[in-house]
Amino acid sequence: MDRINLHELRAYGRHGADPGEREREQPFDIAIALELDLRAAQQSDNLVDTIDYSAICSTVRERVAHTSYALLERLAGDLLDALFDDARIARAEVTIAKPRILGGATPSVTLVRENPRHACR
Repeated sequence: MDRINLHELRAYGRHGADPGEREREQPFDIAIALELDLRAAQQSDNLVDTIDYSAICSTVRERVAHTSYALLERLAGDLLDALFDDARIARAEVTIAKPRILGGATPSVTLVRENPRHACR
């Protein structure tokens, strides 16, 4: 299986379980790995045969900005659901980090899931 990776995607939103975290926007650093068959794109050299990185970035930023969850786990699951609208994606990994929130430490959560809508299922 082939992979598309997006690293260092910065998005801003209101997520957190501690008091005050959801009252103001804060940064979230997101990494995404998508597993899919990229042979058609390799052959055609055409954007329609692959995943548009720009569209993924826009979707992620929009979801982070327009939702508000207590847990990063819930946000990561929401992002996976959005990614899995594309049945070409067989599997995805989403990592969300909250930079320097714990006295300089950066906690993160990673979810790895199979796409229940994948075309080969």
